[in-house]
Amino acid sequence: MGLFLLIIGTIGWHIGMYGMFKKAGIESWKAFIPFYNTWLIVEKCEIKKYWFWLQLIPIAGQFITIWITIIFSMLFGKVSVVEHTLVTFFPFLYFPYLGFSKKVRYIGIAALNNYKKPASREWIDAGVFAIVAATIIRTFVFEAYVIPTGSMEKTLQVNDFLFVNKIAYGQRIPKTPLSFPFVHNLLPFSQTPSYLKWIQLDYKRLPGYTNVERNDVTVFNFPAGDTIINLPNFGSQTPYYDVVRAYGRDATWNNFGEHIIVHPMDKTDNYIKRCVGIAGDTIEIKNSYLFVNNAPAFVGQDAQTTYTITSTDKKPIDFDALKKEANINVRNDDKYEDYRTEINDSLVKNGVAEISLTASEAVNIIKLSYIKIQRSKNENYVNYSKGRVFPYDAVHYNWDVDNYGKIWIPKKGATVALNDSTLPLYERAITVYEGHSLDKKADGIYIDNNKTTTYTFKYNYYWMMGDNRHNSQDSRFWGFVPETHIVGKASLIWFSWDKGPRWSRIFKSIK
Repeated sequence: MGLFLLIIGTIGWHIGMYGMFKKAGIESWKAFIPFYNTWLIVEKCEIKKYWFWLQLIPIAGQFITIWITIIFSMLFGKVSVVEHTLVTFFPFLYFPYLGFSKKVRYIGIAALNNYKKPASREWIDAGVFAIVAATIIRTFVFEAYVIPTGSMEKTLQVNDFLFVNKIAYGQRIPKTPLSFPFVHNLLPFSQTPSYLKWIQLDYKRLPGYTNVERNDVTVFNFPAGDTIINLPNFGSQTPYYDVVRAYGRDATWNNFGEHIIVHPMDKTDNYIKRCVGIAGDTIEIKNSYLFVNNAPAFVGQDAQTTYTITSTDKKPIDFDALKKEANINVRNDDKYEDYRTEINDSLVKNGVAEISLTASEAVNIIKLSYIKIQRSKNENYVNYSKGRVFPYDAVHYNWDVDNYGKIWIPKKGATVALNDSTLPLYERAITVYEGHSLDKKADGIYIDNNKTTTYTFKYNYYWMMGDNRHNSQDSRFWGFVPETHIVGKASLIWFSWDKGPRWSRIFKSIK
């Protein structure tokens, strides 16, 4: 569909220019020569020549080309906001009208010299320029982002404001270009989608892109967020697919159908995690320790692990005193599920608590004589996670959050065997992310109606995990992140807030 629209748009643009060139006294055939045609327009409009060269700048140059054609349309007497909007968004229809309609005549440079722009138009043009410039920067260069949850603590903390570098992995062309500026997937103060799905483009990045590197802190579109239940406590917090697995599709649609939204890939919620595994890696978690390709994985200096602490006198834990004496910043609300609240409250009364700590914070607590500390076994959480982790197949993969894998991450061009044990791992990648039909029949597996025993991937995939491992909804729960979903690299914390500015975090690089 995207390719079809591109072809139609290109043909319409050049046919229109053919007619406009003829009216303007330029040899018509020159309208079909790329770049040379805009050079002739620049000459005809008496625009400074450097604007021609500036249009060759990636991304921003496309908007300069639009501006040049707007000036050209003014030589035909087209000066209103509506007419310039048509030039901007529908040139493949409007240019043929200008070029071949007998109602439109070429006036020439006098049309520009005689035109006096009203003050209101100056404000409109300034506003449009600001919106366009900001949209280009936000889409292709960098975007501001705020941390909403503690899944990356303490590498990233709640209410850290950071910049996401979208150049790091190459600028991704928006799949859904018709979108309200400055918002992601819902209009402000409403539950209405902020985009139109009339045009859906194929996945593409500008030339020169690089792949995500292992251990990068990465922002990406939530892979399991393509369909959501648009209600409080659901959305990405309780994914639609989790509800379907728990209650069945029919029951889910009967109860929530009017609130279900299907997002395009680039309009799913943004997530931020650490890329612990890249395409071709093998991931394994043993007793809560992560291994990549059979070697211990990188652990960020601020990454948190869950510990069990016990007061030697069996008195309730005094967290305020603990913070002061051990010089730590810890909350007793680091829970992933509500059921853990009741368990923790009960334990705390008896002098036992599970808390998330960095390695250095754990060392500080070890020095306290009235507290015993050990790495938590997370038995309740581990038991809760069984059957709820990817690929949701207890027969072949009886895994939990602390004992998981081995699992191989798909790599572009690599081929896997398809059978009863591998299909749960890779079916969603084949069907949803790579767009094939897949049927499992009595006599075998069919992809696009062709029987096969193997599949070759066309994209690279990644494995994302939060640094706060026991308080993170990550790849353990929803699987691989395809390269199509990668947004950018988290680079810099530019502001941080917790009842006031956290000065030590401002302008801190992200590692």
